[in-house]
Amino acid sequence: MAEAKTKAAPKAAAKKAAVKKAPAKAKKAPAKKKPAAKTKAKASTKAKTRARPKAVDTGRKALLAGLGVYGKAYDQMLEQFSNLQEQVDEAQSRLTERRKQAEDLYKSLIKRGTAVEKDALKALADLELDSLADRSKLEAQMKKAKSRFDDLKGKFGKVA
Repeated sequence: MAEAKTKAAPKAAAKKAAVKKAPAKAKKAPAKKKPAAKTKAKASTKAKTRARPKAVDTGRKALLAGLGVYGKAYDQMLEQFSNLQEQVDEAQSRLTERRKQAEDLYKSLIKRGTAVEKDALKALADLELDSLADRSKLEAQMKKAKSRFDDLKGKFGKVA
């Protein structure tokens, strides 16, 4: 049995040593992870350098989109301004046309007024103002008109 104990003792010592070695392996494992962390850091810097052009491109596209909005607004403003200018030009042409029509109408009214004035002066000349100013002639005409009025009154009085 002594041999068994001696054989068992080295086995137990080997187990103990194995148990002790296991933590030693655990210590070595993190040492292996450190180089992996360095490669991850290198990989992240490579990813960052790869992401930088994308970020620059995205920023540039955002800037270009802003410029596009400004350009579109500017184009719309120019279009509205040209439409407004066309409306102003059209209104001015209508205004000058109406002014010309007003001048033509005014000239025709002056011409018609001149013709009416001539007719009125002619009619006034035909009136015998001298005879109307003479009281005796005026009374004679009044007697004549009254007699005609009485004759007409008599005719209509008989009919009724």
